[in-house]
Amino acid sequence: MRDQDQGPEAGVAAVEQLARLFLRQAGGYILTLLAASGRVLSYNIGGERIECWSADHVVGQQHDVFYPPDEIHAGRPRADLAAALRDGVLEREAWRVCENGAEYLARLTVTPLFDAGAHRGFACIARDITDEAAVRASIETREQHLQSILATVPDAMIIIDEAGAITSFSAAAERLFGYREAELIGSNVACLMPEPDRGRHDEYIAHYLQTRERRIIGVGRVVVGLRRDGSTFPMELSVGEAGEDGQRLFTGFIRDLTAKERDELKLKELQAELVHVSRLSAMGTMASTLAHELNQPLAAVSLYLETIRDMLEAEPGEPFATLRSVMDEAAQETLRAGHIVRRLRDFVARGEVEKSLHDLAHVVGDASQLALVGARERGVRSFFDFDPAATPVLVDRVQIQQVLVNLMRNAIEAMADSPIRDLRIATSLRDDGLIEVTVEDSGPGIAEDIGEQLFTAFVSTKADGMGLGLSICRTIIEAHGGRIWLERPALGGARFHFTLIHAAGEEDYDG
Repeated sequence: MRDQDQGPEAGVAAVEQLARLFLRQAGGYILTLLAASGRVLSYNIGGERIECWSADHVVGQQHDVFYPPDEIHAGRPRADLAAALRDGVLEREAWRVCENGAEYLARLTVTPLFDAGAHRGFACIARDITDEAAVRASIETREQHLQSILATVPDAMIIIDEAGAITSFSAAAERLFGYREAELIGSNVACLMPEPDRGRHDEYIAHYLQTRERRIIGVGRVVVGLRRDGSTFPMELSVGEAGEDGQRLFTGFIRDLTAKERDELKLKELQAELVHVSRLSAMGTMASTLAHELNQPLAAVSLYLETIRDMLEAEPGEPFATLRSVMDEAAQETLRAGHIVRRLRDFVARGEVEKSLHDLAHVVGDASQLALVGARERGVRSFFDFDPAATPVLVDRVQIQQVLVNLMRNAIEAMADSPIRDLRIATSLRDDGLIEVTVEDSGPGIAEDIGEQLFTAFVSTKADGMGLGLSICRTIIEAHGGRIWLERPALGGARFHFTLIHAAGEEDYDG
């Protein structure tokens, strides 16, 4: 049954009644009607429902009761009404006070009311947004947290849409490519690539969107990047994907490989230097050993020849005279060979090296890069303990690194079958002013009978070893004015020590 039209007056009365009911019962909002002076004229049930104020306790009071004490003291209640009159409406987030003293954050709207140009009062609408504000603050906190992570993560990050347009460009990407984020937002990511990838990138994306064939997404590969200054660099690119069709985003994580390639080149150069010096040292050690060993038999041969020549002195005749002459020449050639061998031994024994000042920690670090290649995959843990006072040293850097590489490599091989594989390298400044370097392993150790001759040429603990490595190490260390020795720890393993001269007070070294 439908309402009957009861005339204009009845219709207006009905609307007014509904309006009063609305203002009284509207849920979720606190509706307050104020007089022009700010006195509360009416207060809806919504305010009572959220246990804010009872209408009987608030009607007739100044609207100041809704404000916290500090805002009342600052004159905020009157200022809000004045601002609403001046601007036509006031909207802001405001802390409101309930009758029990509790506070809540509200979205407050104050509208001045006029009748025939005369100001009659104010309509105030407040909506509790405490939970919304908490959620918003939580989202903002997470966003700030994410931004701080993206700003500090060392790898560059770039986000693009399906059209290849850049939507995000991290701080690391700014440093890597030389662009500001604001300069690239909306630009095609191809601007960060040299040819031919620059001209083909849109085709790559279109091919993926059409076929879903993954060539780089989730796989990663090494590509070339283009900086703002036109220079190129190698980079490792990993791409992830998120979103639905029409709103898909691609996130690229980029790692600059320039330093890695530079380190690999440096490592190869160091390895080449060490191989060269190792060969020279091995040749020198072999020459010295052979000179020492050959000198004695050559001297014996010369003595025997001279003895035969003397025995032939008593025999007359031309044939014996010829034999005596041949024996004399053979003895002279043998003596000459002995002189050559002695000169070779003396030349090798001098062991002259070109020394310069170096930071010992850097020398050990460079050597360990080469010696420890593949060690972690073999379960070897390496520990370093550098004494800050144990530097600088006056050494031939490559030769000392050769000693370190030899000792560390030997230690790694010795621990191949050990359950615990710990390699420790330490430096210390001794009381006598020398610097001591220690290389210790947790392997099976070295037998005493071998240990006595360990630094002698051609003595080895390896079945296929030549026995020159430690002999070369001793030659190098002694040429540097130090000594090298073996110690057997009580708990097993092997501990090698060698000393170097501390170049205290010197300047202009590589540290």
